[in-house]
Amino acid sequence: MSILQVSDLGVTFHTQDGAVNAVNGISFALQAGQTLGIVGESGSGKSQTVLAMMGLLAKNGQASGQVQYHGQDLLTMPTAQLNKIRGDRIAMIFQDPMSSLNPYLTIERQMTEVLELHKGLSRRAAKAHAISLLDAVRIPEAARRITMYPHEFSGGMRQRVMIAMALLCEPEVLIADEPTTALDVTVQAQILNLLKELQRDFDTAIIMITHDLGVVAGLCEQVMVLYGGRIMEYGSAEDIFYQPSHPYTIGLLGALPRLDQEGGALISIPGNPPNMAQLPRGCPFAERCSYQQARCINDVPTLVNKPGSASAWRACHLAVNELHSTLPEAQYV
Repeated sequence: MSILQVSDLGVTFHTQDGAVNAVNGISFALQAGQTLGIVGESGSGKSQTVLAMMGLLAKNGQASGQVQYHGQDLLTMPTAQLNKIRGDRIAMIFQDPMSSLNPYLTIERQMTEVLELHKGLSRRAAKAHAISLLDAVRIPEAARRITMYPHEFSGGMRQRVMIAMALLCEPEVLIADEPTTALDVTVQAQILNLLKELQRDFDTAIIMITHDLGVVAGLCEQVMVLYGGRIMEYGSAEDIFYQPSHPYTIGLLGALPRLDQEGGALISIPGNPPNMAQLPRGCPFAERCSYQQARCINDVPTLVNKPGSASAWRACHLAVNELHSTLPEAQYV
């Protein structure tokens, strides 16, 4: 049974220049212990999707559709009730640690406040648990550094503090928005291992937003590819990485450096992402797609099951066999 069911989620921002449709009809389900990777270029709607789910959109943003958490719609839930879920049962690691931590409070107070509010711990017990989490994310001398302020930490250390804060209440759903951006490769591996351990020990479901397809390949079971606020392709990591069936997905994979090829040129996707305030009438990727047809310009493709797979979905007018028969082998991972 799904613990999180998102149906026809849309996000619109009302600006002086008109409506900006950042997310358009996204649907997916998340099971306990499952990891879903959301990938796509900047502006594809990844972050706005999860911010809408958490009720954290900007004031000029409006969400539509449904986000069912154990049968309760988070989008229509009163703020007081939603606050009991956010940070406790559903937690989020934000992308920018520079602005996500309160500069006026010590790390200790920012962490213990969460445990006192959601778990009813005493200040002493909350501090001990907070120190153990800082140790877990490899912050040296955690017992001493917990009394410091955010400006006394480096960018990478602040990111680790954010991760520790998200793990405080052992959430049922953990949303990670580019959680390893500011970390070096060694620490990145430690953080990903920590997330895997949390998932193993507490059956935590994880939504991982990232530009790093290597992170997705190593951590995620399901992958959702977004472009122009729409789902282009959705399926298992094996489907996405070994049998991609959408030109945009193949373009993203083709841009990855290959370890089994020396000196090969990286394949780039021509053009730029669409203006979200003036989305094209048809497929949002049509203008950049080398397989563009007249119907791509005029008709939005429906997200349908990929032929031969009940668990893989794609939104493309081109038949799968047409796509694969004309692609060079270099574009496959």
